Amino acid sequence: MGKKADMGDAVLEVEHLTKRYPVKKGLFGKAAAQVHALEDASFTVHRGETFAIVGESGCGKSTTGKCVLRLTEPTEGTVLLDGEDFTKLSGEALTRARQKMKLIFQDPYSSLNPRMTVADIIAEPIDIAGTYQTRAERDARVEEIMGAVGLDLAFKYRYPHEFSGGQRQRIGIARAIVLEPEVVVCDEPVSALDVSVQAKVINLLEELQDSLGLSYIFISHDLSVVKHIADTVMVMYLGHTMELAGKEELFDNPLHPYTQALLAVIPQIRHERIQDKKILEGDVPSPTNPPTGCVFHTRCPRCMRVCSERVPQMREVTGGHQCACHLYDEDLTDEEREPVMARALAEAEEAPSS
Repeated sequence: MGKKADMGDAVLEVEHLTKRYPVKKGLFGKAAAQVHALEDASFTVHRGETFAIVGESGCGKSTTGKCVLRLTEPTEGTVLLDGEDFTKLSGEALTRARQKMKLIFQDPYSSLNPRMTVADIIAEPIDIAGTYQTRAERDARVEEIMGAVGLDLAFKYRYPHEFSGGQRQRIGIARAIVLEPEVVVCDEPVSALDVSVQAKVINLLEELQDSLGLSYIFISHDLSVVKHIADTVMVMYLGHTMELAGKEELFDNPLHPYTQALLAVIPQIRHERIQDKKILEGDVPSPTNPPTGCVFHTRCPRCMRVCSERVPQMREVTGGHQCACHLYDEDLTDEEREPVMARALAEAEEAPSS
């Protein structure tokens, strides 16, 4: 875990979180298949920690965030918020618990109501929660939060269309933290912004985390951003967790071939053991018909016979560094270790061209 994770106890514990969507066909909408969006994800977020979830598009990152927040109801699994099962709450108890978890959206343009002023957008959560006694208290809180995120108070009564992308994202951040939540899910919060603006927003998120003691679930496909802000990183592929480790450990010593492939395409953080930047071949399989065994085996350059036959289990390879890969299974037979992909690639290279 990262340095921040060592300082705080667990605020969020996710256990065996799974989400499958039925694919319905026919006149009566009979379920013909399932989309395996998220499979058996388990992780812990500590107070003051930034827990990053990374992977290619469609890997289940956003689904994980939505299931944690219960914007999408999980098919299976539990989410423990301060030790309380968030997935079992309803009514008033759910409303109170939701004040502890908020979301920063990816798109700062479509996530703000164009008919509301900045002051009303930021105040909406406290209006719903009823956390103030007078209008003056409400206005004072809005001004306090605007100052915290770097928005000029003269902008209070302007509308979203009058702001730049970076300013709109600051409004979205202000709305997310106005109730002083414990956990904020940041779903690709800077991907829609210019690079120069991204750095300012990331720095703001870090400043707010230090001053308010926030915990972040930071969802991103940009590993350079993750390397800057994260404490702990979870790598996902096709709804499955491939690797989980502290940031420094994962970037310095990636264990899973998929993690190595992700890092290989970023020159400034390329690991010296990775030789070929074109490490991945083929497309991501369909989540309605995922491969048997390890879901990554159809693209893995180190695929063995066992990889198509048996699902690898998450195991701790070194202190706190977990990986779901048969390469680290010491109980395999020589037959199971037969390198299938390497042999296929060698045969393809030796075959005469037509």
